[in-house]
Amino acid sequence: MPRGLAALIGVLAVGAALGAGHVVAGLVSPSSSPYLAVGDTVIRFSPQWLTEFAKTTFGTADKPVLLGGMAVVIALVAAAAGIASRRNPGPGVAVVVVLGVLGFLAVLFVPVFAPLDLVAPLASLLAGVLVFRFLHGLALRTYAAAAAGPSGGPAVSRRGVLIGSSAAVGVGALAAGAGGLFLGRGIEDSRAQVTARLAALTGVQRAPAIPAGADYAAELGTTRFVTPNPDFYRIDVALRIPTRSAADWRLRIHGMVDNEMTLTFDDLLRRPLVEKTITMMCVSNEVGGPLISTANFIGVSLRDILLEAGVRPGAQQVFTTSIDGWTAGTPTDVIMEPGRHALLAVGMNGEALPPEHGFPVRMVVPGLYGFVSATKWIADMELTTFDARQPYWLQRGWAQQAPIKTQSRIDSPRGFSTVPAGKVAIAGIAWSQPTGISKVEVRMDGGPWRVADLATEVSGDTWRMWRTEFDLAPGSHTVQTRATDRNGRTQTEMRADPIPDGATGWPATIFNVS
Repeated sequence: MPRGLAALIGVLAVGAALGAGHVVAGLVSPSSSPYLAVGDTVIRFSPQWLTEFAKTTFGTADKPVLLGGMAVVIALVAAAAGIASRRNPGPGVAVVVVLGVLGFLAVLFVPVFAPLDLVAPLASLLAGVLVFRFLHGLALRTYAAAAAGPSGGPAVSRRGVLIGSSAAVGVGALAAGAGGLFLGRGIEDSRAQVTARLAALTGVQRAPAIPAGADYAAELGTTRFVTPNPDFYRIDVALRIPTRSAADWRLRIHGMVDNEMTLTFDDLLRRPLVEKTITMMCVSNEVGGPLISTANFIGVSLRDILLEAGVRPGAQQVFTTSIDGWTAGTPTDVIMEPGRHALLAVGMNGEALPPEHGFPVRMVVPGLYGFVSATKWIADMELTTFDARQPYWLQRGWAQQAPIKTQSRIDSPRGFSTVPAGKVAIAGIAWSQPTGISKVEVRMDGGPWRVADLATEVSGDTWRMWRTEFDLAPGSHTVQTRATDRNGRTQTEMRADPIPDGATGWPATIFNVS
């Protein structure tokens, strides 16, 4: 058969396999999609330098880039397999089987494997082999008939059947993949129910309203104090957002405790709920970077839950596992600080947690970088020692202890922007959780430091806005900042990369005045 048709048959067969696996996973176990399981395996075993390159280069688009790159590679392999099978289906079937086995193994070794997860990769393998053999056999019969008989006879009708079958397989593969995605979207019904329940609850200890003087956004167009949910930064390793309804959620608390507990979502809502305004930050944030946001979180005091469980002496870390198998280790003594406000959060900015931010329940611990404190889609909590269990990022070279460092950021003017000559407003944010910010200094073009005006403080758990003005002549200018916390510790000038425990240095912005 022609090379182009042979390549198309290979691509269609593998596409049908991926689509079948995806739709069966949507019906049986969303985490068992072979395609996504292979992507998760790539993430788990990628070297640290490659992981950081992806995060810094592509930001929150790193997952689509990975999945797109996988699709290209798989399509090329499938096309090559088809071309190698122009006369004999053996090579193509072998490649489909090998890809199927790789998907099977990827699912088998996911951190949260269950026997039912094998249904999707088996369906994927079976669909791929059957579709390849069917299309390959039909193509060979069509072109053999065309070579042996007069044109316009049965070969023409067979060619029409071949084209129609190929088109049907292609459409079916796309529909199956889309169906798998659609099946995972039913979680929105559960979210809507949770949002309604949170709105109807009485007795919730609400966070104080944000003072008018805490936010310069209306005046200067800078960062809003509370980040809208769609704009809240997202960094995680989940290729597919876990889809578990609130009704099906469970949290097991065990290990070095006196009373093992298993909590349901209703158990949480029957407890005293508190709303806290909290700034969260990713340890991968570069100096002056965007991976920091603030929200009003509603949840249950994690300290109170652990007091009820009875933490035994020597329990150094709260080792948490998410629904998709990601793990974090949070220092127990930090969570147990009376004023730390660590939460098992169920709501964010007046609604249920968005799926990408941990629905139905996540951890939030102010003052610690997210990789040691902010487990999304939390499903298990074990009190243990640091030696006994090593969480996901600690295994990859990151720190065990990761308190958020005193930092600042320049939001206005933007880098390489042009502003009119005269008085130029310089503004931004600073943070030092849970201590709070006492001073921000700004200097222009390496000159003397000038103390900036600070916005009204909301709490030590949040960022603080700052602003000042400089009278500037036309030309290029460089502005720098540094912050000081309430204990008198000033942000260090020493530059350090995010790994292992957060970036340091003074942020600087270059802009033009005309």
